[in-house]
Amino acid sequence: MKKIYEKSSGNVFDDIGLPSAEKELLKAKLVVQVFRLIKARGLSQSKASELLGTTRAQISSLMHLRPASISMSRLMHFRAILDRQGATP
Repeated sequence: MKKIYEKSSGNVFDDIGLPSAEKELLKAKLVVQVFRLIKARGLSQSKASELLGTTRAQISSLMHLRPASISMSRLMHFRAILDRQGATP
């Protein structure tokens, strides 16, 4: 049986036809960076929310890689705070 598949463009959001594919890919990359920084620091969700000035619910959704309610500017702010705190991804 011959397998039929399509080669990825490298952007899954573009592959599935989202109109804002580049923005979605950038947001996904930011989420992963923030996720890794929080993990590298060994922060609990409560400590991360305190440090980042947000709710534990937002950190929970971010740590489950489902940050629908977190804007890109907010993610960039989180990344900047974590960078200033000396964490490495």
